[in-house]
Amino acid sequence: MKRELDNLVTQMHAGGITYDEAVREFKRHFILEVLAGHRGNQCKAAHELGMHRNTLSRILAELEIDPAQVRDGVRRPPRSERAPFEVKQATR
Repeated sequence: MKRELDNLVTQMHAGGITYDEAVREFKRHFILEVLAGHRGNQCKAAHELGMHRNTLSRILAELEIDPAQVRDGVRRPPRSERAPFEVKQATR
């Protein structure tokens, strides 16, 4: 896993991805994974993430994640069907 992370960081750096963009995308993917594992249940996801549910709610809003979509089944595809990690350009 460390080797994969090293390769990813190298690719992101070479691609001109900023630190803030990289951190935002990591947080987004990590939180989506945990939230999907709990079928959108924010209380359970927050507990697993080691944060208060209100903190998770604030982060979801910042990352523009709609937990209702996760609950309703609009989830990321299985790992075998996912495209390689891509970072979206920030729109600010």
